[in-house]
Amino acid sequence: MRIGDLSAATGASARSLRYYEDQGLLTSERGTGGQRHYPDAAIERVALIKSLLAAGLSSATIKDVLPCVADESARTPWLAGRLAEELSRVETQMEDLRRTRDILAGLVRDYRVDQR
Repeated sequence: MRIGDLSAATGASARSLRYYEDQGLLTSERGTGGQRHYPDAAIERVALIKSLLAAGLSSATIKDVLPCVADESARTPWLAGRLAEELSRVETQMEDLRRTRDILAGLVRDYRVDQR
């Protein structure tokens, strides 16, 4: 299928699909005139990439874990450990954001002008 068809089937923009390919997350074959052609399995692959991106993983991390995530027989203890590292990173970011929110909420309270 061509890039426009894959885009329509997955909801990913053509630009995103080209980016996934540039990052080594997705592959295509080039037809005459240089057009990209994707296998039908690319639909499932793009859905998986999108879900991993939504989970907060970077494209570099996705490139590392994708072979194990995409193929159940390739799953190893390494995968669970790698995903646990990412979970820890996200939890740290959440704690940082909570602190930032609390500071900002305090500033809003301190500088609010009563509208009485």
